[in-house]
Amino acid sequence: MKNIILEDNKKIYFASDQHFGAPTPAESKPREERFIRWLDEIKKDAQVLFLMGDLFDFWHEWKYVVPKGYIRVLGKIAELKDSGIDIYFFVGNHDLWMKNYFEEELGIPVYFEKQTYDVSGKKFFLTHGDGLGPGDKGYKRMKKLFTNPLAQWFFKWLHPDIAMKIAVYMSTKNKLISGDEDKKFLGEDKEFLIVYSKEKLKKEHFDYFVYGHRHLPMVLDLGEHSKYVNLGDWISYFTYGVFDGKEFKLKEFVI
Repeated sequence: MKNIILEDNKKIYFASDQHFGAPTPAESKPREERFIRWLDEIKKDAQVLFLMGDLFDFWHEWKYVVPKGYIRVLGKIAELKDSGIDIYFFVGNHDLWMKNYFEEELGIPVYFEKQTYDVSGKKFFLTHGDGLGPGDKGYKRMKKLFTNPLAQWFFKWLHPDIAMKIAVYMSTKNKLISGDEDKKFLGEDKEFLIVYSKEKLKKEHFDYFVYGHRHLPMVLDLGEHSKYVNLGDWISYFTYGVFDGKEFKLKEFVI
């Protein structure tokens, strides 16, 4: 478990599921601009920023090529990092093909697995959330294909123009970006991330379970001194999490 000690008047911020590039670059641009304004806003008191996955609707790294676009978002993230803010990136189901670009170019660690943190005495369980808990067997099978080394080897040999066209089509066709079904709360016994969190609590206490993926902003009591948090998204809700050392709050970024 990693330790973070918050400095006086500093905060930790969390954001997930921006899905930049979807459904088209032109339609995505206003959302990107809004996110950049949020990054400017938090710069004054952020000590740590956790980007919890699916920053892009699709991201794949070849040896010498990364997807076109997102230059202002990446530039702003680099600016925050260079200013001394610690930034950590958790891979989601849309950007699980990341390799070392963020680490080499931006100095930002990239995590493919869940991580735990002690933040000023509070225990955090952090991960994007895809593929956890019961159900969603179709997605789990698809993830096995996407993470299969042989499948990745074949994909990387496609010309980037062809590979990106296929990937964008699949993302749109399969509605991997948040749809109407992601805006409905299914109940505690059917929400797979809540079920998963409750099972984890039986073995180890965490004050906060923080996820993305589900797109439905929520803070829910799991029992005494433990909360489930879903960060929502930057498609419909424009929500983010903030922890000041004492309390976690879910907020909407209003222009």
